Amino acid sequence: MNTKTLVSCKINDTDTDFLCEPRQSLLECLRDVLSLTGSKEGCNDGNCGACTVILDGRIVDSCLVLGVEAQGKQIITIEGIATAEGLHPLQQAFLEQAALQCGICTPGFIVAAKGLLDREPKADEHRIRHWLAGNLCRCTGYDKIVRAVLQAEEMQAKKK
Repeated sequence: MNTKTLVSCKINDTDTDFLCEPRQSLLECLRDVLSLTGSKEGCNDGNCGACTVILDGRIVDSCLVLGVEAQGKQIITIEGIATAEGLHPLQQAFLEQAALQCGICTPGFIVAAKGLLDREPKADEHRIRHWLAGNLCRCTGYDKIVRAVLQAEEMQAKKK
């Protein structure tokens, strides 16, 4: 018997209700129920960070969170990073620094980096590398990604 639970939360600043089975991960709910396919399934065991989202201000691997745990929470996915005015500085910097190749890990890196810059807008390279340690990339190498986050910091500082 597949009993579903109604979950009410805020996703990307939009009040959202969805039905899910108690066993479904937040990642499954985002991708399969809500059609928010930006968060990627890489490992499905919390080791790669491809499914990173911001849940109530904390970065989490959405494959390790149950969908029902989203009740009453605020979630930011990669789809909520850009604005009507354009790309977020992190997204722009990732493009300019060529900090992506296949793209599977990119949404998780951008969301995790946003979580860092929201808390520490002037993080140094060491702090960035530490913060992004839960995200794996098999294609580009991490130097370009770190440079992109540093560039995004500069871009955000100029906007203020």
